[in-house]
Amino acid sequence: MNRVSSSIHGLDKLLGGGFPENDVVLLTGGCGTGKTVFGLQYLCFSKEKGIYISFEDEPEDIRSIAESFGWGAGKLEEKGALRLVKFDPFQLEDAMDMVRNNILEMHASHIVIDSISSLGAYVKDVSELRRNVLLVKEIMKKSGCTAVMISEAGAGMSRFGIEEYVADDVIVLQKFLRNGDYIKGLSIQKMRGSSHSTSIHPYNISHKGFEVEQKTLDI
Repeated sequence: MNRVSSSIHGLDKLLGGGFPENDVVLLTGGCGTGKTVFGLQYLCFSKEKGIYISFEDEPEDIRSIAESFGWGAGKLEEKGALRLVKFDPFQLEDAMDMVRNNILEMHASHIVIDSISSLGAYVKDVSELRRNVLLVKEIMKKSGCTAVMISEAGAGMSRFGIEEYVADDVIVLQKFLRNGDYIKGLSIQKMRGSSHSTSIHPYNISHKGFEVEQKTLDI
């Protein structure tokens, strides 16, 4: 099985060598758990071309986050190694056509979708939402991309409770309150056809970015 580096310090070892190539990875977590930082780090430190697809934030806001870490997103865009785009989730099929065109035009192989939860804001039927998520996954698979699909966590693992069943792999970011302070923990809930860590591992977001520790978090 070919592997793609997550570009997250300490994570590849827990994944068994990185993301399985051409997988769709669901990254889910609550507010402030670092999902956007994770996605940007995956793209900015990749050796392959990547596209950050936003359904909510403007490209300049996404770029600003990357620049705050000194990752040189603007320079990567100028070189044609990174593209930051925003699409309207209300016009999903049109947006996916544009995504496909961007991938072909750029020859991109790494994709971040932020966030899949936005699709649920425009549909009332769960079956339609599932169809939309499957459409996104199908395009990633046919394009040969390894994608990180971001989702806000709801009462369960994800906002709508279907995203984790559609994705190939699932990574969960959580906050735990201990002695009045929050501790962040990462767990790998699913990786199809691959061994991986089954523990919760502490992680930090510093000026260096997203870093996962190898030790197990006791909760």
